[in-house]
Amino acid sequence: MLADDDALVLRGSLTTPVGRIGVVVCHGRVVEVRFRVTGNRWTVQSRGDRRSELVMDQALTQLGEYFAGSRQKFTVPTSLNGTDFQVETWKTLSRVPFGRTVSYKEQATLMGRPTAMRAVGAANGRNPIPVIYPCHRVVGANGTLTGFSGGLKIKKWLLAHESAVSERSRTTVRS
Repeated sequence: MLADDDALVLRGSLTTPVGRIGVVVCHGRVVEVRFRVTGNRWTVQSRGDRRSELVMDQALTQLGEYFAGSRQKFTVPTSLNGTDFQVETWKTLSRVPFGRTVSYKEQATLMGRPTAMRAVGAANGRNPIPVIYPCHRVVGANGTLTGFSGGLKIKKWLLAHESAVSERSRTTVRS
């Protein structure tokens, strides 16, 4: 966990349709995204280095664009802190297309570990940067919504949002 007095840590937040989301930037990279944040602690303050401030601006902008339906991929720099398996699992999430879902088994297969479904599920449950690393796109084998750090209501909203944006994109292309 990050120390509050670390001069290179910035905390910021963004109000979204699913509530206020917090972002933590450390040493010029996003290290955490949290749901349902409250309090002044999540107000952007110039406590970090210039690079961290720029990354915070970029992260909040890109998340805002995602929730507005105009961004499908994130390019903000991130830093994942976990075991090698967890980091591999989280990075694989970026390969799941916007507006689509995969099962835990499908994600494990994408990683070349088709029998590691439970380990993949456990790693996804510890994803420190949800939305940017879209663990909400992973569902149960029969399509049921399963655990999510933001709660199932937010997971359902994110999936419906992506489905609607994808449908608008397909309709616009056909017109």
